Amino acid sequence: MNAERAGGERETPARRRGQGELEAQVLSVLGEASEPVTAAWVLERLGADLSYSTVITILTRLHAKQAVTRTGRGRPVLWEPVANEAGLAALRMRRLLDRQSDRDAVLSSFVSVLSSHDEDLLRSLLAESGPDETGAPSDRPER
Repeated sequence: MNAERAGGERETPARRRGQGELEAQVLSVLGEASEPVTAAWVLERLGADLSYSTVITILTRLHAKQAVTRTGRGRPVLWEPVANEAGLAALRMRRLLDRQSDRDAVLSSFVSVLSSHDEDLLRSLLAESGPDETGAPSDRPER
């Protein structure tokens, strides 16, 4: 419900950000930096109506997701991106997959809903990746 201002005008509530939107914005700002930066630097460049503690919370969450690193034991703590927005999405996908008991079924279902273009891209990326994590050569054809 909208609040009413003096004079009869209706005040529109602020739009609520989508899940992960603020994290993506913080990663984007960090990506602009040429060196590790402080949370205050991030806050200044976001240009949003945010508190310092909100920025610290987002940076801490990104750190827990291994999307950023932090350096310095004292103050100031400096933050640096490890992953961009695409990398963060990949980390989320990996964590979701790690929580599943039937990885084969999840991956099979995922591939079955891909567009033909995305499926071709995935095949190409897998072919380029070479040996699997164990170091064993893949049975995929070399390019």
